[in-house]
Amino acid sequence: MLDAKNLFSYPKYRPDLRPAPFLPMSRAEMDRLGWDACDVILVTGDAYVDHPSFGMAIIGRLLEAQGFRVGIIAQPDWNDAAPFKVLGKPRLFFGVTAGNMDSMVNRYTADRRLRHNDSYTPNDEGGKRPDRAVIVYSQRCREAYKDVPIILGGIEASLRRIAQYDHWSEKVRRSVLPDSKADLLLYGNAERALVEVAHRIAAGEKAREINDVRGIAFMRNEVPEDVIVVDWSDVDTTPTPAPRDVPRDKVVVRLPSYEQVKDDKILYGHASRVLHLESNPGNARALVQRHGDREVWLTPPPIPLTTPEMDGVFDLPYARAPHPIYGDSRIPAWEMIRFSVNIMRGCFGGCSFCSITEHEGRIIQSRSEKSILREIEHIRDKTKGFTGAISDLGGPTANMYRLACKDKETEKVCRRLSCVYPDICKNLNTDHDPLIRLYRKARELPGVKKISIASGLRYDLAVRSPAYVKELVTHHVGGYLKIAPEHTEAGPLSKMMKPGIGTYDSFKAMFDKAAKEAGKKLYLIPYFIAAHPGTSDEDMMNLALWLKRNGFKADQVQTFLPSPMAMATAMYHSERNPLKPIRRQGTEIVSSAKGLRQRRLHKAFLRYHDPENWPMLRDALKRMGRGDLIGPGEHQLIPAWQPSGSGRGAGVPAAPAARKPGGQKFMTQQSGRGRRPWRGKNS
Repeated sequence: MLDAKNLFSYPKYRPDLRPAPFLPMSRAEMDRLGWDACDVILVTGDAYVDHPSFGMAIIGRLLEAQGFRVGIIAQPDWNDAAPFKVLGKPRLFFGVTAGNMDSMVNRYTADRRLRHNDSYTPNDEGGKRPDRAVIVYSQRCREAYKDVPIILGGIEASLRRIAQYDHWSEKVRRSVLPDSKADLLLYGNAERALVEVAHRIAAGEKAREINDVRGIAFMRNEVPEDVIVVDWSDVDTTPTPAPRDVPRDKVVVRLPSYEQVKDDKILYGHASRVLHLESNPGNARALVQRHGDREVWLTPPPIPLTTPEMDGVFDLPYARAPHPIYGDSRIPAWEMIRFSVNIMRGCFGGCSFCSITEHEGRIIQSRSEKSILREIEHIRDKTKGFTGAISDLGGPTANMYRLACKDKETEKVCRRLSCVYPDICKNLNTDHDPLIRLYRKARELPGVKKISIASGLRYDLAVRSPAYVKELVTHHVGGYLKIAPEHTEAGPLSKMMKPGIGTYDSFKAMFDKAAKEAGKKLYLIPYFIAAHPGTSDEDMMNLALWLKRNGFKADQVQTFLPSPMAMATAMYHSERNPLKPIRRQGTEIVSSAKGLRQRRLHKAFLRYHDPENWPMLRDALKRMGRGDLIGPGEHQLIPAWQPSGSGRGAGVPAAPAARKPGGQKFMTQQSGRGRRPWRGKNS
C-alpha cells in the first residue's frame, strides 16, 4: 500500500520498563510498580478490561511496549476534577476516550429514550459516563492540570472530528476538537499516530505544534501560504484542481464551514460526500473546515497496519480479564467477547448506515494464522471458564479475512465508496481459501471442541465461494446463522448500498443445501432495519409481507439511528442522496421517517405479529388503501379482531389467532446497525 515506519521500530522511551500485570488504576498500584508518576494517563468511559477488544487496553499496552508508564482512570465521576487527579500529574499527556461506543449511542435509543443499562460497566449499570464524554472528560482534565496536553481518541472523537449532525439535539454540532479544547485528536485506528505523537512529545515537541502526522486533527488560525486550496465549499461550483506537479502534502480540500453546514442541509450532505471521497489513504488529501475564526485541519487517513504490526498489537501482554478492582462484578461486554478472537479489521462494504468504514477504513488488515492460533491457545490456557468453545473468529465482518484489491496501484487511486456495491468490483479478490484454512487449523488445536462464527456474514461475498459456505455450515453453525439483508425493497437497499434480496435467496439456497448435506437442521436469522432513509410506508409493508410469507417473527427490532458522520445520517438530515453528486437543482431527494409516529409505524411493520401493533397497522393500511391486507387469510398481514387486553381494542373478545405453522423467531438489537463499529473496536 504505502510505506510507513514500523510500529515497533521506535527506541523505547524507558528501555527497562517491564509490563505491568494490569495498567495501574491507583497510586497504590503505582507504588508497587515503583513509579513516582505516569507518563501517560488514559481516561475512558468504559470499565478497564485488559483485553484487545477494548480500546484503552490496546492503546495502554501499545504505549507500554514503547517504554511509557501508562495509568488508567476508568469511568470517573465527572462532576469535579478530583477523580482526575487520583494518579497524579502525567508527565506527557492525558489520552481521553468515551470508550468503545459513542456516549450518546451508548446512553440513548434510536427514539431518544434513556437506556438504563451499559454493557461496558460493572453489573450492566447505566449512567456511569456523561453525555458527550470526550468533551466533559477533557474539561475535567484541564481543570485538574491545566498545563498537561490532552489528546482525544476513540470512536466518539473519531466520528465527531468535523461538524456532524447530532440526532439527540437535532442540530449540527461543531467538531469536538474546539469544543473540548484538546490539543490533538487522533481518528480511526490510531496506533501509528499515537506512537509517533507520544515519542515526539517525549522528545520535547509541543502537542499543539504537531501537524504532519497522518490520522490527526488539530486547530489552525489559517491555511499556510504555501498550501494550495481545492475549494469544495460550494455545491454548484467545481473547484480548480491542484496542478499535477504539486505534492499531495501541499494540497488541502476545503469543506463548507461549520457555520455554513449548520444552517444549510444541502451543504451538509455535500460536505459528507466530499469527506467520504477523501478516505482512501492512497489518494486522500488533507481536509480543512472553518469553525468561527479558526480552522479544523484533518490530515489524510492513517496508513493501515501490516500483518506483522497487527500481530504485534494483538500479541501484547494483555491480562485478558477485567481489572481486579471490579471483583466478581459482571461486565456484559467482556462476557460477550472473552472467548472470541478478532482476526481482522476494516470493511470495504461501505454500508451507508454503518460507521465502520469512517473509523477503521476500507482496507482489510488481517492477522497471521500463527498470531490467531496463539490467541486461541491463550484463551484455552489462561481464560477462566473456558470449556472448549470459541464463540467467534471474526471482526467487523466474518468473511473479509485477507480479501483485498488485486492491484495495489489501482487500490491507491480508487475512490469507490464500496468494493461490493452496486456489484462486486472486478479488481476485488474474493478468495475465501485462506479463511477456510484458518478455520481448519483452529479446529485442530488441542482442547478446542467447537468454533462458532458470530460476526456478521457478508453473504454476497460468500456466494462466490461454495466451498466456504459448505465449510461454515458443516463445522461452524449450530442452530442458526445471523445475516443482514437489512431490507427486501430496492428503494431502501439502494440508499443502504446493500445487494438486492435475490442475493439473499441465492445464499439461502446454498446454505440449505450445505445443511442438508451435513445432516443438520439450521436456520438463517436475518436482520432488518426500520425507518432507514429512503424507506416509505409501502416499503415497510412489503417487508412485513415478506416476513410473514417466510415465517419470521421478530422478537426485537432495530430502528435506524443517525450515528455521527455516516452517509445515511447525511441523507436523513440533508434529505439528499450524498452517494451521488449534490447540486441545488436536480439532486435526488431522499425522504426519511423522522416523526416518532412514523418511526414507530415502520418498527410496527417489522413486528406485524404483535397484537399491540395491530391498531396502528390497521389505521396505516386503510390510509394506504390496503385494507385488503386486514383479515384472517394467509395472504393478509393482520387480523381484523383484537385480543382482549392488548392495543386500543383491549376488551374486545379474543378469537383464535391465524398463525403460520412453524413460524421462526429472530432477534436483533434495537440500537441500530451503527452498533457494530462500537462493539470492541479501539481508537
